[in-house]
Amino acid sequence: MTERIDFNILNLLELCPSSEVSSNGALKVEKDGMSLAVFNLDGEFYVTDDLCTHGPGSLSEGYIEGDVIECDFHNGAFNIRTGEVVTPPCMIPLRTYLVHTVDGKVYIDPSQSALASHAHQDCPMKKAGQE
Repeated sequence: MTERIDFNILNLLELCPSSEVSSNGALKVEKDGMSLAVFNLDGEFYVTDDLCTHGPGSLSEGYIEGDVIECDFHNGAFNIRTGEVVTPPCMIPLRTYLVHTVDGKVYIDPSQSALASHAHQDCPMKKAGQE
């Protein structure tokens, strides 16, 4: 069975070649007025806003441990996959983006968050009677 994920290629924003993001590393990308952090976690790519929600720290310059990024400004931390706060003083989750890798390049659809896309993808797989 082939899973169909709806996206419009015209809405995708090219960020960088995937080869520019080292394994278990991050790259800051500024594109169309956005400052983004592109993460490569063992070959899986994730994109969040680069600016920490607590202060002026650049998350692409932070410390990565597993799937957590620690801001080097106040040492708050976020889950890279979900944007959820892991360690205070951060209180506001990060914005995450749905990532597509096509022909060795990393793209996002700026209008879609990663969490919303996961919920959408899971819906068809719910068993009858589940809420």
